[in-house]
Amino acid sequence: MRTRAQQHEIFYESHLPAGCGAKALVKHGNSDLFQPFIRPGSAVEGGHPTPFARRSLRAAVIGAGAFGRHHAVKYAALAGVELAAVADPSLEARAAAMARHGVPTVADWRDLLGKVDLVSVCSPAVTHGPIVRAFLEAGAHVLVEKPIATDLAEADALIALAESRKLVLTVGHQERFVFARSGLLDFADMPLEVECWRAGPWTGRGDDVSVVLDLMIHDLDLVHQLIPGRVMDVRATGMSLKSAHADEVEALLQFENGARARLLASRVADVRRRGLRAIYADGTIEIDFITRSVSNTTPRSLNSLDLEDPLGASVGSFVAAVRAGSASLVRPEEARQALEMALAIEEAALPASALLTHPRMAARA
Repeated sequence: MRTRAQQHEIFYESHLPAGCGAKALVKHGNSDLFQPFIRPGSAVEGGHPTPFARRSLRAAVIGAGAFGRHHAVKYAALAGVELAAVADPSLEARAAAMARHGVPTVADWRDLLGKVDLVSVCSPAVTHGPIVRAFLEAGAHVLVEKPIATDLAEADALIALAESRKLVLTVGHQERFVFARSGLLDFADMPLEVECWRAGPWTGRGDDVSVVLDLMIHDLDLVHQLIPGRVMDVRATGMSLKSAHADEVEALLQFENGARARLLASRVADVRRRGLRAIYADGTIEIDFITRSVSNTTPRSLNSLDLEDPLGASVGSFVAAVRAGSASLVRPEEARQALEMALAIEEAALPASALLTHPRMAARA
């Protein structure tokens, strides 16, 4: 019997035929407003305006589920961007997209290869690698929801392909845009310890992968931004209650430089909680991502967390990077680093009896 992940992969691979957080930013459609979220010093095409600098961009969204339908709304609201199509194997999802946006829809994402300039890939995680690869090979710039892929070899191949084709490849780690606005990433010194928690009730979404690849990977991206350096030890425990994968995981990371990070991710919690605590030698900064409130006992000055729509900022940054020929705020190499740590935590959380039956461990045996 096929696993749910395999069923997702077959569905998306074989089915035939198959406004920004400040709403004014999207309304006005001025890509200059997204300049703080791109990296002008890291050129994709020599750091010069691309052929897309002035003409309208044709965008598509692959996967019209919980995340994809929001991506479609962001593209539709951006000036200079045409939402050209939406792909999803679900007839119901396609009908909803067509009714809302009045754009063509297709069941098979392959029908859009070579027909769009840029694409958001919002399909199940296990399908990210093949779909991203196909659009890069067809010459499209890609924003893929996290994770970038589900194994490191696949991630490395995508990064190399985007670089060789001089295309923008970025990943949907939206909390990074909140961090960028706050100024927390601008401090010269690093915290001694970082604690992250991301929990909520069961929804059934993202169950083709573990809670580590589904939720914790957001916080792993933030941890690596706050604490540079190599992780020397990984400890983790996990449990599966609703899916075939771990639904709740706690992890402890020990860095070579002496810092450490504690993380909790759960998709079977009673209440929704998302936050981060960074402990410095001279105080503590604590952020509640749900209420956007900040407690700060350090002498460092932080901006208010007034970015009400991180996804809008992510999509806007992606479009601005494509036009400028620069890398977006979230580099694919950074997403690959978060993936590497997520896979290490998954394996550390496995009970000894499960190691030989775990797909990645069995492949190594």
